[in-house]
Amino acid sequence: MKRTGNKQRGRRPSTKRSFCCRFVFTVLTFAVASLVFTSTSQAASRIKDIVQFEGVRENHLVGYGLVVGLNNTGDTLKTGHFTKQSLQSMLNRLGVKPTDNGLDSKNVAAVMVTASLPPFSRKGARIDVTVSALGDSQSLLGGTLLVTPLLGADGEVYAVAQGQLAVGGFQATGDAETVTKGVPTSGRIANGAIIERELNFDLGNMTSVTLTLRNPDFTTARRVAQAINAFLGTSAARPADLSTIVMQVPSSYRDNVVNLMTDIEQLRIEPDQLARVVIDEQSGIIVMGENVRISTVAIAQGSLTIRITEAAQVSQPGPFAEVGTTTTVDRTDIQVDEGEERRLTVTANRRVPAGTGQWPERTGDRTEGLLPAT
Repeated sequence: MKRTGNKQRGRRPSTKRSFCCRFVFTVLTFAVASLVFTSTSQAASRIKDIVQFEGVRENHLVGYGLVVGLNNTGDTLKTGHFTKQSLQSMLNRLGVKPTDNGLDSKNVAAVMVTASLPPFSRKGARIDVTVSALGDSQSLLGGTLLVTPLLGADGEVYAVAQGQLAVGGFQATGDAETVTKGVPTSGRIANGAIIERELNFDLGNMTSVTLTLRNPDFTTARRVAQAINAFLGTSAARPADLSTIVMQVPSSYRDNVVNLMTDIEQLRIEPDQLARVVIDEQSGIIVMGENVRISTVAIAQGSLTIRITEAAQVSQPGPFAEVGTTTTVDRTDIQVDEGEERRLTVTANRRVPAGTGQWPERTGDRTEGLLPAT
């Protein structure tokens, strides 16, 4: 009985160790598989993120208006000033006949109002507007924008803006000092404009759709066309140039272009990238793309330090001098230190095996070899 018990007690640790090994192996397998899947999925981008569809874009709007209710920080109403003329014109339309001497206020400012009209916007929808001072106003804090028509590139009014400004900066002024934070002469009005006119663009009756690459490239344009043709099962798309892909609407998507664009923009391709090196001068960080190859090159590094010291020296006449006055003379001391030059030679077609941790040997001020392979 004791032998049997001893054998059973001796087998349990081995069974437990084998179970742990299988568990660890399973976890590592899933981890490696997830990493491979993640790296593969991250390499491809949606067509939605790299192209723009024809006609689906914003339109810029601009208008001129007046901001009132400022705390003595508005424009100076001089004779002939455009702010004064605008104020007189507005009051005349409201039935008020002001005189030149009666318009003496610092609570009004002339502003430019800008906004972006989203695609397929409908009447009654609201959009954000940006208000910027046009005259010599010091701050728009606390101001209210009066009714301002917003015009498009064709001169038509597409929206009307009005409302209380939200200014991120401020300015405090005293007799001897002024403190300014941010930009107090610019502000925003959230949902401050109402759309009054729509753009006539019929997306459903289009027979062809044009796709424009955000980063033009011949290889990427062909890959987009190939992905679309593989999805549709027909040669409906072709690259017209390095930035344009023209796609004919298939018969199955006639009068239903929205569904076609929805299906196309979810397709994934791998955009081609140029061999590019980005260097940050301040931090010294260098970022290189995967297509960058280093050939034989010599790098010279030196440090240049310039020190400029300003000091004031008092100059006064000699003792018992009858002519002369005591004055202060500026003295400038400039020191230039070029430092010690260092050189590094990088030779092509030589790699240090990954994982060895061996770097090329340094001889004097020259180093032969390439960076370790990854």
